[in-house]
Parts: sequence; C-alpha cells; structure tokens
Amino acid sequence: MRRVPQLFQRQDWHAYAVEQDSSSQVGGSDVYDDYQSEGRIQHEDAQGAWNYAVLRLAHDPSHPRGLEPGFAGQDGKRCQGHGRQAAEVRRTDIVGGFNMAECNVENRTIFCDDNLDVMQGINSECVDLIYLDPPFNKNKKFTAPIGTSAEGASFKDIFREEDVKDEWLLTVKEDHVELYNYLNGVKGVGKPYNFPYLAYMAIRLVECYRVLKKTGSIYLHCDPTMSHYLKTTMDCVFGEDNFRNEVIWGYRTQGVSMRNWPRKHEVLLYYSKGKQATFHPQKQKLIYNKPFRHTKIDEQGRHYAEVFVRDVWDDDPETKALISQSTERTGYPTQKPLKLLERIVKASSNEGGMVLDPFYGCATTCIAAERLNRNWIGIDISVEAYNQVNDRLKKEVCDPNDMFKYRNIVSMRTDPPKRTDQAEDYREVKFVYAVSHPNYPGEYKVGITNNFQRRLSSYQTSDP
Repeated sequence: MRRVPQLFQRQDWHAYAVEQDSSSQVGGSDVYDDYQSEGRIQHEDAQGAWNYAVLRLAHDPSHPRGLEPGFAGQDGKRCQGHGRQAAEVRRTDIVGGFNMAECNVENRTIFCDDNLDVMQGINSECVDLIYLDPPFNKNKKFTAPIGTSAEGASFKDIFREEDVKDEWLLTVKEDHVELYNYLNGVKGVGKPYNFPYLAYMAIRLVECYRVLKKTGSIYLHCDPTMSHYLKTTMDCVFGEDNFRNEVIWGYRTQGVSMRNWPRKHEVLLYYSKGKQATFHPQKQKLIYNKPFRHTKIDEQGRHYAEVFVRDVWDDDPETKALISQSTERTGYPTQKPLKLLERIVKASSNEGGMVLDPFYGCATTCIAAERLNRNWIGIDISVEAYNQVNDRLKKEVCDPNDMFKYRNIVSMRTDPPKRTDQAEDYREVKFVYAVSHPNYPGEYKVGITNNFQRRLSSYQTSDP
C-alpha cells in the first residue's frame, strides 16, 4: 500500500487517495503511513480481483490533513475488527443521526417554486410514491384555453443548452459517473435540445431517488419523443435491476395520420428503489359476448371476468383519455384522467403513505391520493396550480353535505422546505476512492463520490 500525492484540489476539498495492490490481506493494520487503518477487503469476481481503498472526505479547509481517514470495504459490507466500528460511525455521520423516514413537509402542501429547489429541501427516504408528468421536450409552449377552469395555467416545453447549470453537471459527474458519461454522449445525438432536456431531467431524477423510501416507487410519464432516452437515464439513476415495467397507456382520440400508424399511446416508466417495493396487483373487469368457465354475470346481464391488469392499458375503459366533453376536464393542456392516477396510487402505495408529484399541473395526482387516503405533496412553478387543487377538491372529493371540509386545508408555500434529517453542525461528506486491478499493474482509477458503495460495486462487473 502506498500513499499517492495529492490527486486534486477543488475549492475547500483536499484529498489524497491510496492504491491497494492484489497482495493486500483482509484486516491489515498498517494500511498507509500516518493514517490509522480501518480495514481492507479484497473482492474476487470472474474477471479477477478488484481492490480498492476509500477515504472519508470532509468539507473542512481547517482540517490539518484536509481529510479524515475512511475505510476500505466490499460493496457495503462491514470490515472486521476496528473497521466494523469505523464503518458504522461513518454511516451515522452521513445521515446525521436522524430517522430518515420522517417527512419534513406536511400533508396537503403545494409548493409554487422550482421543483429541484423544493426536492433538495425534502428529507431523504420519506416518500412512498412519485408520479411525474414532466414536459415531453416538444419544443413549444402550452397554455390552457381562455374560459376554462385552468385559464392562466401554462408551461414552457422548450430547452436550450444555456439553461443547463454547471452545478447540475458537477453533481452528476461526482456522484453518478455513468449518468454523466451518458449525458455527454447524448450531446452529439439527435436534436440539439435533447441534451439540455435530459440534463434538466437527470438532476431532478437524482433527487427523486434520494427522497424515495427503500420500498418506494416512481412512475415517469412520457411519450415516444424521449421515452428511449429517459429509460436509459433512469437506468443510470435507479439501476437497471430496479426497472419494473414499461407501461403502455393507449387511447383513441381524434386526429390520425395517413402517412404512418396513428400515434395514440404514451409511456409510464415504472422503477422501484429496491427489491422490496410496495406493489398491490390490480384487477380489471373484462366483458365477453358469451360465457366461459370463469365468467360471471353483472347487474346489466353481461358476462365478465376479473383479470389482473397487464402492462398495456390500451383503450382501457377505466383509464380512457379525457375528451373535450369530459366532466372531469379542466382545460389544462396535458391533463391525465383521474382513474389512471388512482390505479397507480392503489398499486404502489398504502393508505397513509406519502405521494409526491413534482410536476402536478392541474393536481390530478393530488386528487387521486386524497380520494384514496394517502398524504400528498405537489410542486408546480405556476401559482394557478394552487387554485386548481382547491377547486378540484371541492368538486371531486368533498362530500356535498360537508362543503367546508376542504376549506383552507391546503397549504401553499413559495419557499423550499428545510431538511431536518441533518444535524446543525452537519457537513457534507464525500469519499475519495482508488481502484486497482492486477491485470493493469501500476494503473488505478480515482474519483470522488457521496455513495462509494454504489460506485465501487459497479466496478465489480465492469472495466473502468
């Protein structure tokens, strides 16, 4: 083991990294010079022995060495002896010693602000379900028609590279290398506004991942314009193994093309945060012209059977797209049917769970959550969205005999929340890592991240 001279210096971050060779033994006590050892682990896989060491990096320019010693380990497994205690201490430091499941935002709260700023202020791992229906990268502006209940509501679906902030890319580069590489690759592919759109979405999906509970799920609503790009983006953020379904929502509305098949479907990309995601299979009623072995007869004398809902919701009577005559319609340009959101909320959350919609528009997600006894948070840049949720609560949720139930019950905020899962003296913690492999003597991969277990585990099956 040898100490490598200072590898980089960025603002107040100062870091050294170490390289561990393949002869190192587990549990060594003299890992590097004057830094105290906290254990080492050698990992074997089909490609050979990946070895690595990790240093805990504190954002503290007054620290005598510029960093504190961390620990070496394998894919989140604790080291033996002294390293076990060190690993536990480091994890406590990272989360600030608070219960990560406590949400710092009250039920029925609407934020009229940039959803990135709001999500960055929400505690980690406190949301059960996220549904988001973001702009589709159509390169145009949408506005609700005059005379509708959503009059005044609008959003811009136009993205330019000058809108991409440097701090977005820096965060992605340090903590999601695969995502950063993917975004860089997209720059030369397709339309020029694809990259700024995906950069805009990527940094928000990173926050979605953070605020979701380990049992949580996310549904990203999109269409074929960007669904293929967004799926790869979500693979980078949530992991390919956490992809659950590509749900096709088909519909029959006016307008067809004579030059290609009518484009009458949208896509729901369904991912979970982990293997133990909440999910309740849903059933639907199918009508048949004649009886079969398992059919029943409904109150109208029709033969029917209850079957499990599959991942193609094509012209489904329960999730039909809204038409201009629909009583539910508000005039909001991209409004989705309430039954569509109720199916998602029923399937991927429990009563009392927290549902978040970062692009809540005309509040369909909030209404579905309210009707199904879930807590909810909505975020939208437009103040008109607040009026929408209040109007719809009265019309679609409120008991006619108790019209004052939802009066002044929704809170509107124009400032982001403040996280309560970090101690007052909390300092951001990141880790420097160094990776070596016996097949590449004298070479090593060095980087910085806030989640080294996830970063290093990716090297167990790939060649950096």
